Amino acid sequence: MAWALKLPLADEVIESGLVQDFDASLSGIGQELGAGAYSMSDVLALPIFKQEESSLPPDNENKILPFQYVLCAATSPAVKLHDETLTYLNQGQSYEIRMLDNRKLGELPEINGKLVKSIFRVVFHDRRLQYTEHQQLEGWRWNRPGDRILDIDIPMSVGIIDPRANPTQLNTVEFLWDPAKRTSVFIQVHCISTEFTMRKHGGEKGVPFRVQIDTFKENENGEYTEHLHSASCQIKVFKPKGADRKQKTDREKMEKRTPHEKEKYQPSYETTILTECSPWPEITYVNNSPSPGFNSSHSSFSLGEGNGSPNHQPEPPPPVTDNLLPTTTPQEAQQWLHRNRFSTFTRLFTNFSGADLLKLTRDDVIQICGPADGIRLFNALKGRMVRPRLTIYVCQESLQLREQQQQQQQQKREDGDSNGTFFVYHAIYLEELTAVELTEKIAQLFSISPRQISQIYKQGPTGIHVLISDEMIQNFQEEACFILDTMKAETNDSYHIILK
Repeated sequence: MAWALKLPLADEVIESGLVQDFDASLSGIGQELGAGAYSMSDVLALPIFKQEESSLPPDNENKILPFQYVLCAATSPAVKLHDETLTYLNQGQSYEIRMLDNRKLGELPEINGKLVKSIFRVVFHDRRLQYTEHQQLEGWRWNRPGDRILDIDIPMSVGIIDPRANPTQLNTVEFLWDPAKRTSVFIQVHCISTEFTMRKHGGEKGVPFRVQIDTFKENENGEYTEHLHSASCQIKVFKPKGADRKQKTDREKMEKRTPHEKEKYQPSYETTILTECSPWPEITYVNNSPSPGFNSSHSSFSLGEGNGSPNHQPEPPPPVTDNLLPTTTPQEAQQWLHRNRFSTFTRLFTNFSGADLLKLTRDDVIQICGPADGIRLFNALKGRMVRPRLTIYVCQESLQLREQQQQQQQQKREDGDSNGTFFVYHAIYLEELTAVELTEKIAQLFSISPRQISQIYKQGPTGIHVLISDEMIQNFQEEACFILDTMKAETNDSYHIILK
């Protein structure tokens, strides 16, 4: 009985202890969330509230890609954490890229027992050079005639089928391969990073390139157009053995750093794993190579046969328009963003069709992309063209044209009237107002290489020939009209142009 009477007392003691512990825990919470320690920015900094990762695909870290490409070259140790790896290559040296099949059981069964096609490219990493890639590659072609930027070392490669290299695409190669079989490709990069620097005075820093691989499967028509996977990595190319010296220099610099500084840099890996990226957009450029109809044995070249009348003029090339249409699919919209230098925002607009993008207001685009890129994207969406700084019109003078002019003058003297033959002029739009730009535009008009134009002169008083300079072009009148005449230069296959 006495034992039974003590039960309420024991319960009371336990309950009292629990209350004290609970009060103490509450007081601790109050101290931690006091005005001096609590900050909303600290809470928003928690990973669950971070929004900057929303543009990345979910589970990107743990995502298993269908294919993996491994470049057998060491990465640089002088790359900071969270930056993209950088790999140094020697010009012309063969480097192995292993093509690995990472598919899970039952993934992409439609390619089992079939071949896939991979396209290799060496492209520019810098956005500024991406915008002028065609001009940069054409300049490299003129300086290195007969050479290629990218080649496959076929004897050393394993498992590749039908390797091809388009003569007009110096930086691209392609081949077929079976994912179920061992495949290794040995590539050679023949350009060096310093060939594309703006100023070449020695000791300049070379521009980085990207090695990108796009893999496609076969569609119902037997064409390899259905995209499967794309990956790329950043490289720099040096003269032979220059990459080894650069790797050694970076390693020695890192050894001199303190342990605390070393923690800010990535370790050097023996191989380079290409990371997933968006597929490279297919862009068709106008071929500026000499046309088959051009004959260097003649002393002049022409825009077409005849006197320049509409009946004899060749049809002008179709205007290059890249306006976004409401019917554009999301995949085509992604390619349009790449072509117009908006690659940074491709993930944000992953599911946007052409109609979705065109519905965005100016404020919407600025809010999404920021003021600078937002205004640029809005102008691109609306297809706003920039007025050229100078427009001139040119008409080619041929032997037939001269004869007709003489006949007109003779007819005018005899009859006091002219038959008023109609001649067609071509517009040339200039932005930089330089002699080099004018040479390139005239060469493009004639479908020849700018190297075939030796000098450009302007006919002055008493028929003298004045050499065209940048300053002279800057003083041309807007919409000035010129007749082009040609003279054979002393150098083979080159000509002097005379503006009359």
